[in-house]
Amino acid sequence: DIPRPDAAALSAGAAAALALLWLLVCVPGDAGCHPLTVADLFDRVIRHSGRIHSLSTALYAELREELTHVILKLLQAWKEPLSHFNQHIEHHQELPDDSLSKAKQISNMVHELKTGVEKVTEKMQSMGIISNSLNGMASSEDTGLSISNEANMMSDSDFIHCFRRDSNKVQSYLKILKCRIMPENSC
Repeated sequence: DIPRPDAAALSAGAAAALALLWLLVCVPGDAGCHPLTVADLFDRVIRHSGRIHSLSTALYAELREELTHVILKLLQAWKEPLSHFNQHIEHHQELPDDSLSKAKQISNMVHELKTGVEKVTEKMQSMGIISNSLNGMASSEDTGLSISNEANMMSDSDFIHCFRRDSNKVQSYLKILKCRIMPENSC
C-alpha cells in the first residue's frame, strides 16, 4: 500500500504535487484509489503544468519588479552622499577644476538617470509589464543614505570606488532588465 500524503502538513503547491504523484502511482484495488483513464491523467497533468506555468510567470514578473526596485533604490541612495561629496570636494584646493567639474557632472547625471529610469518604469507599468507597486517609491526622497561619521571619514578615492562599483551594477541591472523585457534583442 502506498500511503496518501498528509496534505495539511504541506504547502498548497507541495500538496498538489504530491497528490498528483499519488494519483499517478496508486494501484487499482488499493483503498481510496480510483482507476483513472488515460484522458483523466492527461487532464490532471495538463492542469498541473498550467499551474506551474502560472507560478513561473508570476515569479518572472516579480523578479522584473525587484530588479527595477533595486535600480531605483541604488540611484536614490547615492543622492545625498554625492551631494555631501561635492560639498566636501569643493574645499580641496589641490584638486584641479576638471575634477570638481566631473564630480558635479556625476551628480547631475545620476539625477538624470534616475529620472530616465522612472520614465521607463512608468512606461512598463502602463504597458502592464510590471505592476504599479513601485508607485511612490521612485519619487520618494527619504530613501537616500544618511551620511554617518564613518562615511564622512571615508577617503575620496574609497568613496568614488564604491560609487563606481554601484554605477556599474546599475548599468548591468538595466541591461538585464532590458533583456528580460525585450528578449527579441538577442541578449
